[in-house]
Amino acid sequence: MTKTKTAIVYYSSGGTNYQLAQWAAEAAEAAGSEVRLMKVAETAPQAAIDSSPGWKAHAEATKDVPVATGEDLEWADAIIFSVPTRFGNVPGQIQSFIDTLGGLWFQGKLANKAVSAMSSAQNPHGGQEATILSLYTTMYHWGAIVAAPGFTDAVTFAAGGNPYGTSVTVGQDGKIADDEAAIKAAVAHQAGRTVKVGTALKSMNA
Repeated sequence: MTKTKTAIVYYSSGGTNYQLAQWAAEAAEAAGSEVRLMKVAETAPQAAIDSSPGWKAHAEATKDVPVATGEDLEWADAIIFSVPTRFGNVPGQIQSFIDTLGGLWFQGKLANKAVSAMSSAQNPHGGQEATILSLYTTMYHWGAIVAAPGFTDAVTFAAGGNPYGTSVTVGQDGKIADDEAAIKAAVAHQAGRTVKVGTALKSMNA
């Protein structure tokens, strides 16, 4: 059987979810998967980006990261999302991307894929869990199989205890405020588990 294919899709204005996505990509590759790491298209006005030095710097630093398309999700056996919270929901950029996938959903091409999600917010109870659950609601409509980490490894507890997906708190300096080593380990476990589920589904669908 060919390698399991994993699409890692993120949105990040400051770099946190890009970092989480990079860790997930490393872990998925270590688990034997072929990986595509991609950002969603930016929909904010350039003036808004330019008004924030951190946002502008991150946009420039990641300008060469490929932009995700529906074809990337069709290609994948497993999909991992990493997104910040916006009032307990996903950012508009992520929603805009999801809204382009109706044709694939209608054709059943997003069904039976393993999916998982990670999130961030500026305080410990800023909507991380709600954001992940919001994403999973869409995945249920796709007929995808949610591969949440649950409490299947002690690293989940060390990283804050979110069973829905790894989530972090971001300080006012824009940096992850949690134990970075614990977060990286939790991301690695989540990504490895998602690849495993994706491999099983790939075999089932063969």
